[in-house]
Amino acid sequence: MERFRRTCVILIAAFLSLPLKAQNSAQGTDDLPAAPSTVIQKKQVQPKETSPATEQQPQPESQPQTQPAPQTQPNAPAPQASTEGPPRSSDADSDAPPKSADDTTFVRTVNEVPVVFTVTDKHNHYVRDLSKNDFKVMDDGRPVLEIRSFRRETDLPLRVGLLIDSSASVRGRFKFEQEAAIEFMNQTIRPRYDQAFVLGFDSSLEVTQEFTGDAELLSKGIRSLRPGNSTRLYDALFYACRERLLNTAETASVRKAIVLITDGEDNSSRSTREEAIDMALRANVIVYTISTNFPGYAESGKYDKILQRIADATGGRWFEPFQVTDVANAFAQIQADLRSQYALAYRPEGFKHDGRYRTIEIMAEHKGLKVHSRHGYYAPTE
Repeated sequence: MERFRRTCVILIAAFLSLPLKAQNSAQGTDDLPAAPSTVIQKKQVQPKETSPATEQQPQPESQPQTQPAPQTQPNAPAPQASTEGPPRSSDADSDAPPKSADDTTFVRTVNEVPVVFTVTDKHNHYVRDLSKNDFKVMDDGRPVLEIRSFRRETDLPLRVGLLIDSSASVRGRFKFEQEAAIEFMNQTIRPRYDQAFVLGFDSSLEVTQEFTGDAELLSKGIRSLRPGNSTRLYDALFYACRERLLNTAETASVRKAIVLITDGEDNSSRSTREEAIDMALRANVIVYTISTNFPGYAESGKYDKILQRIADATGGRWFEPFQVTDVANAFAQIQADLRSQYALAYRPEGFKHDGRYRTIEIMAEHKGLKVHSRHGYYAPTE
């Protein structure tokens, strides 16, 4: 009888302990943090305190809590990034003395301002035999003490954007302008060396031929343009500089230029004239403008001043044909201009990487010579 009582007591105690164990286990689950990073930390600690046999038990319970983890696994490149990161820092640490020399060279390159320009005499003929001692350079109103490099650039590869106004205002001259542009491309763009693209603009912007050195493709791109309606002149220039010429991947020095054929009227652009000019300066693009206005047009003077402003600010030239046949002569002069340039680089005094616009003035020491160059640039920001 006594043995029977002890057995009953033990069974009662066992049944009473089961709810307590269930309650404790439920409290343990509810106390798990919601943050996936904290759950991962707990999982990393558990293997140290439990045996291999018990490591598998918490996994079914913790998997619902750590479901966000698979979202980070598509970023499986993260481990690769971490393996690539250390070599960068270790290289910087272990090669500190050699890197300081390389860094100095890099800073000098950034701080040098390159300028491309042409020189003409009083008869508007190109002067191609000058040296760096024949010029004086002013940067932001202060004289440049040293021109660090100087060379004649007559044969650099060209990257040319041909922008043709196809709005209704040029409809009467459009066909001839197309043929003159095709002749320019045939004479200027050398296969496997130079490249050009074609963009027409009216109420919309249309690239009819991407960068190519194939004269036949460029001709097709020019001929495919059709006269339209309103004019987005500034948008076309802004877009061409930013999207086609600003960050072109080049393995060697190239000359970047835009030839803009238009009457200068803009009636639907979102960009302003100055914004378009600023983008050309940032992309280091020379803009040549050919006016399609002829004498007798009431507002030709106003619009021609706009084209002259764009050309002068970027170091290009403005052409005002007196009749339609003179458009071809303007193209011929642009071709000669691109093959008659000088290039110099200098390091300004007190140069700062502040992104500020700084002025440039290049003056020829000999009287009667005129220098055609951009009027300024934007300092880098880093």
